Amino acid sequence: MSDEGDFVLIVTIIKKGWGDEVVKASRKAGAQGGTILYGRGTGIHENKSILGLMIEPEKEIVLTITESCIADNILKSITEAVKLDEPGTGVGFTVPLEKVFGITRYFCEMQDRSQKSSGS
Repeated sequence: MSDEGDFVLIVTIIKKGWGDEVVKASRKAGAQGGTILYGRGTGIHENKSILGLMIEPEKEIVLTITESCIADNILKSITEAVKLDEPGTGVGFTVPLEKVFGITRYFCEMQDRSQKSSGS
């Protein structure tokens, strides 16, 4: 378990079908992966109807846990990939994590990289 406060959760909420693009962009920027969840939007851009029937706007929520030192690069990559700076495309935010558990593989990979870079 890590309780050093050096991890953040990046949450990206986008239109259905864009989750894979978010994961690709975050991996390109250094993230190890992500989790895609499905949801339903209720914002101002979702209040549309066809023939008087309300359309249920489907969303994808991508959760990415990463080291805080590379979070800005990942945010920039995601924003560019799915154009989050344009209205109605989605929203993203980060949450600092106090404790992280269940990612022992990640710590092993970090340790291996550290040992290789130090010449051990």
